[in-house]
Amino acid sequence: MVDINNQKHFVLVHGACHGAWCWKKLKTLLESTSNRVTLLDLAASGTNMKKIEDVETFDEYTEPLLDFLGSLQPKEKVILVGHSLGGMNLALAAEKFPKKIAVAVFLTAFMPDTTHKPSFVMDQDLEQAKTLIRPGSLFLYDLSKANNFSAKGYGSVKRVYIICDEDLAIPVEFQRWMIENSAADEVMEIKGADHMVMFSKPQELSQCLSEIAKKHA
Repeated sequence: MVDINNQKHFVLVHGACHGAWCWKKLKTLLESTSNRVTLLDLAASGTNMKKIEDVETFDEYTEPLLDFLGSLQPKEKVILVGHSLGGMNLALAAEKFPKKIAVAVFLTAFMPDTTHKPSFVMDQDLEQAKTLIRPGSLFLYDLSKANNFSAKGYGSVKRVYIICDEDLAIPVEFQRWMIENSAADEVMEIKGADHMVMFSKPQELSQCLSEIAKKHA
């Protein structure tokens, strides 16, 4: 019987052009070890009925995640995992709900800092990013006008970065630059993993996340 008081709750946030569907295999693996897993479709993603052309801001794009975190019980905390562009959704969620997040896990993802505008890391890697997403879904203009993430909000949340060493979409050199620039609390690496690590190395990813949960949640 599962002790719900000690059960770890993972919330998995997809990257651009994807949806909750991309986590199905990982969800099964995590649940097999008695974890709770929540999958979300961001606005205009997966089965969400909005069109990307109708989503005007990054906050609106992130709304399903923000609404979910806002619905949690006062003392409930989750392990937030973001892939690729999903790292920016994690940062926004951490800025608004820092006390709801036990640890934020950036899975070969964009990881901003608290010094520059939210768009800074994406500007540095825009050419690679263009290969990942459909037009209009980076919200670069909106993020370039947004306030910096704060040390009190986003900066107060424990952050772990998972490197995928065969990622051609967000190259390892750029992943390491973001880690250095943003001062992650811990860095882990999955060898032989490409950008879609949830497909190429699901077992290794599940083990990695379980270790993070034991340490930080």
